[in-house]
Amino acid sequence: MCLINIHPLMDFDASELLRSPGDVLLNDHLRPRTMSIAWLARRTGISVSSLRQITRGERRINAEFAFRLSCVMDPTPAYWLVLQARYDLARVGAEHDARRRGK
Repeated sequence: MCLINIHPLMDFDASELLRSPGDVLLNDHLRPRTMSIAWLARRTGISVSSLRQITRGERRINAEFAFRLSCVMDPTPAYWLVLQARYDLARVGAEHDARRRGK
């Protein structure tokens, strides 16, 4: 049974500003609702230090964190994982392009 139909040529809108998932978490979800990182840590069981690293872009959102975030906030786990994948792909693509131009 297929719950999600993912097209092999799925892509992202390149005109959208690339932001880290941590930036989205902080500026689109926590600050507008006046939620603190400490509050989110208590509710999700994710440590404060891990959440701070995520919001600074120093740590990735993995499946476990995505699931825990979705238990407390509206976005689904897939939302957080797609944000992370988009960010990772853009960074790798930029590094690849820079190496290619450097040759």
